Amino acid sequence: MFKPVPEQLGIFKENLVELISEKELEAKLADSFKKNRPLRVKYGADPSAPDLHLGHTVPLRKLRQIQDLGHLVVFIIGDFTARIGDPSGRSETRKILTAAEVTENAKTYQEQVFQILDRDRTEVRYNSEWLSKMTSEDFLRLTGQYTVARLIERDDFSKRFKAGDPIALVEFLYPLMQGHDSVIVRSDIELGGTDQKFNLLVGRELQKTDGQEPQVVMTLPIIEGTDGVQKMSKSLNNHIALKDTPREMFGRVMSIPDPLMERFYRFVSALPAEETEGIIRGLKDGSLHPRQMKAKLAERIVGLFHGADAARDASREFDEIFKKKGLPDEVPSVKISEKKINIVSLLLNAGLVSSKGEGRRMIDQGGVRIDQEKIADPRHILTIEKPFILQCGKRKFARIEPA
Repeated sequence: MFKPVPEQLGIFKENLVELISEKELEAKLADSFKKNRPLRVKYGADPSAPDLHLGHTVPLRKLRQIQDLGHLVVFIIGDFTARIGDPSGRSETRKILTAAEVTENAKTYQEQVFQILDRDRTEVRYNSEWLSKMTSEDFLRLTGQYTVARLIERDDFSKRFKAGDPIALVEFLYPLMQGHDSVIVRSDIELGGTDQKFNLLVGRELQKTDGQEPQVVMTLPIIEGTDGVQKMSKSLNNHIALKDTPREMFGRVMSIPDPLMERFYRFVSALPAEETEGIIRGLKDGSLHPRQMKAKLAERIVGLFHGADAARDASREFDEIFKKKGLPDEVPSVKISEKKINIVSLLLNAGLVSSKGEGRRMIDQGGVRIDQEKIADPRHILTIEKPFILQCGKRKFARIEPA
């Protein structure tokens, strides 16, 4: 039995950036309640990379919240469209993946997704089921449902067009194919990040053309990474991966700037709304200490993916390393892909020095330490096997982690 419509509507609206439209959502919820029929909530994901990070969990948490109300998530693995590349929020064409890469990524992706979603209330579909079977006639009929003028209105396309940067014709097909997915699965609602708004609206238009009731569009914010500025991304090395060890995850959460805590508590912590709002008020009025609340946030997030025991162990280990040795709470994390690296190169790669010459001078002056142990030889070679704290001078620190 579903909760009353006003109660459901309030939960659906929590933390949304935009809802198109509330009136339509209320009508769909009322019909669902009357017929005791779960709504079909579409979420599409292109497995263009195998590893998920906390930014990906924002829509997944919202979907789980909707599942807990009794509705069905139609989780579309874009195995066909991933081989094309979604240009949303990008200033250049994305590299096209092979079928084998997409298949492997999709498998890993699902393993991580079901750490959050309820399998019993999830219908997993691959859009190759229908897109790979379309004939050239089918594709031409689909392209006839939308104009180039409408597609070029999209912000990323428009910027690239004005800058004279190349736009592959196949990229214009991406929004149409994502919208066609909505027609095929007959979605009642589609959820996505703010960068997906255009594609979600295309789905509405194609459903109308097909004679279906158009899907409601719900957008969520895109979370910044550990730098507190740019969106969380593996390529920017400001991400916190779901596959990080408890120690790595705890340390990287502790490295976020204090102002970012509000968004992490609101969108990542999965705490009840009332508790979250109370914490945010306490951080703003000064009644709650930022360092303590960041540690609680880190322990909460680690616990979600590794369990309470691992979270407590990570918290104790962090305190031993940082508090007892007088290190700052906010230490930026830097992932290093090399297995072995010279200490001077490491200082430069971590952004602690501006040149190798400066790095050698700092070592000669005794200002470089690893986990509090002084490094005296500028030719010292390090093996990157587990995280450690690199210090340069009195105030520059970096948490070095294997990539």
